[in-house]
This record gives sequence, C-alpha cells and structure tokens, in this order.
Amino acid sequence: MSDMGSLQELRQSRINSEQPLVAFDFDGTLTIRDSFTQFLRWKAGPGGWALGLVKLAPALAAYGRDRDRGRIKAASVKEFLAGMDRESLEAEAERFADLVWDRFMRPDALKVWNDWGERGAHRVIVTASPETTVEPFARRLGAEALLGTPLTFDAEGRVTGAFDGANCRGEEKVRRLKAAYGEDLVLTAAYGDTSGDAEMLAIAQSPGFRVFAQRP
Repeated sequence: MSDMGSLQELRQSRINSEQPLVAFDFDGTLTIRDSFTQFLRWKAGPGGWALGLVKLAPALAAYGRDRDRGRIKAASVKEFLAGMDRESLEAEAERFADLVWDRFMRPDALKVWNDWGERGAHRVIVTASPETTVEPFARRLGAEALLGTPLTFDAEGRVTGAFDGANCRGEEKVRRLKAAYGEDLVLTAAYGDTSGDAEMLAIAQSPGFRVFAQRP
C-alpha cells in the first residue's frame, strides 16, 4: 500500500471552510472506460471472464428488463469476487491500477484535477464503482476523499457478494456528498459523463458534463 492514505482516511472527507469543494466522477470522466468491469475481466482472465458471463446470463437478462445497475453490479461481485479476502482484493486492485494507469487516465481530466489541487481545492471522487477497487487510483491521484459503493465483508474479512449500502449513482451521489460535507455543502465544481452524474452536477456552481475527451 502506498503512503498516500488508507481507504478509511479517504472516507473521512474533511474540509475547511476556505477550500473549494470539487467532485469528480471516476469511470469515463477521469478514465477512458469503466474501471470495475475492466478489473473483473483482468482478474478473471479470458476463460474465467467468459464462464462468468455465462453464469451471469439470468442477471443480464433481468438487467435488460429493469435496468437496475446496482443489482447487476452486485451479481457481478458475487460471481467474480465472493469469498476473496480483503487483503488479497486490495493487493489485486493495487496491481491493476499500476498496470493500466498509463493507458487508462484521461490527460485533459488529469490536468484539470491537478489545476484544482494547485488552487487548494478539496477534491473528492464520487463513483458507483466499489471503493476498494478505486482506492489505489484515488491515492495515486492524491485525492482528498473517495465516496463510492462499499463492498460488504464478513467476519473473516471475505467479500460476501453484496454492497454495504446503495449503488453510488444518481441521487445517491448527492446523498453521500451531503452525508460527508453537510446538508448546506457548497459544491464549487463537479465533473461527470453519464445520467448517473446529473443530480451531482445539478448542485454544482460550475458543472462539467463530458468535458474531457482526450485518450492516453
């Protein structure tokens, strides 16, 4: 683990009254594609990924009907990660971040991220992806906070295949921000790229929708 802060420290989300508060979606905004899907695919390998998709066929069919992203994501966690211990998952997430960083992160998004950092902003990543798999990216970015979809671990520290709370998209992003920074938070700027970011962008003084397009 790097010395840039633990997941618990990233969750503490402290801010002083003088700092601009800036929120960034992660997948598709700071990155060029969905990080969690790519992580699962990388971890499973070609054969394991193909077999997993076959087993997920009922869940995929259900998603086609109800469009419940949280449910299909939970099914994917159960299929590909259930039973994995926390330390192993964290180590694999670290390896994945190191492997894909140079071909995964948008240069124009990183420039804006760094510009806000130079201005003393409190930068929070607000993502629907699991916090555990985004954490290595957040630490490498020097994020002040990370709000995502937390995985559930059992008493032995193994992934149960469920989430500890709602999928962090849509209204849940705003709820999580208010829980971290107060009901009267002032969101200086926010960046996102899908309908799942609309509510977060709506409360920002300066919203940025699909403003990053560069590829590594």
